[in-house]
Amino acid sequence: MMRTKAQQYRSLLTQGEFIVSPGVYDGYSARLVEAAGFKSAATSGAAVSNAILGIADIGVMGLTENLNHCRNIARSISIPLTCDADTGYGNAVNVYHTTKLFEEADIAGINIEDQVSPKRCGHMSGKEVIPLDEMVKKIEAACMARRDDAFVIIARTDALAVEGMEATIQRARAYTAAGADLIFPDAVGSEEHIKRLVDAGIALSINMGFGIRKRPTTPLIPLADLRAWGVRRVSLPRMLPAAAIKAMTDALRIMKEAYEQGIAVDRPDLLVGIDDIMKLMDYEGARALEKKVLPQDTLRAKYERVAV
Repeated sequence: MMRTKAQQYRSLLTQGEFIVSPGVYDGYSARLVEAAGFKSAATSGAAVSNAILGIADIGVMGLTENLNHCRNIARSISIPLTCDADTGYGNAVNVYHTTKLFEEADIAGINIEDQVSPKRCGHMSGKEVIPLDEMVKKIEAACMARRDDAFVIIARTDALAVEGMEATIQRARAYTAAGADLIFPDAVGSEEHIKRLVDAGIALSINMGFGIRKRPTTPLIPLADLRAWGVRRVSLPRMLPAAAIKAMTDALRIMKEAYEQGIAVDRPDLLVGIDDIMKLMDYEGARALEKKVLPQDTLRAKYERVAV
């Protein structure tokens, strides 16, 4: 029997594999991650909010917007996708229904965080966290809601910036006891913080942000080191959005300069070709499906029009 995406992801966890999940925010980025050979992907709530609403990650995006977007991303790839479900969109009852909806969308698992709602990006100042007991109830509700125990619950905590390391360890242990499969402490400030959490027996997921560029919060650490220390999973939520922004900015600048100078510019070093796009998005598969299900007369007319 074919395994679900959640079962595929659970298998990676139970086999002790070090999981690297680039952050995705649309069909292009998701397909690129799969084509590059990664075994999983993860949506970034910040990237999705930025991409579909065009605003900062400050808790404005709602459940339906996020869920529908994640569903479309998940069905565009064959590898498992975990998704950022923010605070679960309310109390433990809301988390229960949020979990059910994401599992029904063939998502492999979700992040639920312990920030006060409306939340904010984990690398922004001014964060607040809910009481430990309240978050424990949210995790218990998420575990209760899933139909298949393979569906992964990732408990994110922002306590490090608010309450300090000892409170973060306490929360991590309580969330694990409540049923969380991975603990995701965001905005970890040093290598020592990561090692202390691993030494405390926590199954850890670490946010490496841009992946190949430094940032002011969590230091840039070789993934091989994180694996050697015992970290179970690494997410790279900002890498692909940042790469796309840089590339689009450069292309727009060059196009504007070419227009102002009255010249044509051919820059295959900056843009992929139409064949690359069609291959990535499996246009050949679409044509193969047409040949299987459409009448021959319809096909003949369709391709004759294309040839003209």
